[in-house]
Amino acid sequence: MARESKDTIRQRIHSRIRRRVQGTPQRPRLAVFRSLNHIYAQVIDDEKGHTVVAASSNEKDGANGGNVAGAKAIGKLLAQRAQDKGIKVVVFDRGGYLYHGRVKALADAAREAGLEF
Repeated sequence: MARESKDTIRQRIHSRIRRRVQGTPQRPRLAVFRSLNHIYAQVIDDEKGHTVVAASSNEKDGANGGNVAGAKAIGKLLAQRAQDKGIKVVVFDRGGYLYHGRVKALADAAREAGLEF
């Protein structure tokens, strides 16, 4: 039997998480995607199926998303953009990643900047 790739395992975990985590207009979903060099975060209204706010290290003046400091900067930026749109409460979707390192840094920075989850 062939071994599964790490990404296949992560996607299976993510689908299991998504069965429980649902974004609504009152409490949208904060979804995180982490690549080797960048980190991306979106606030998504699943009922309408569209992204309300997004931030990533891939933007022009974005931070280095490959480290914890960059993830903190993206979390803070996302929280500011969300509050400008009137969003204060979200539900966190870790995307199948462990709540550790860059994912945890982004979440903690978003909390410190005023988002509640």
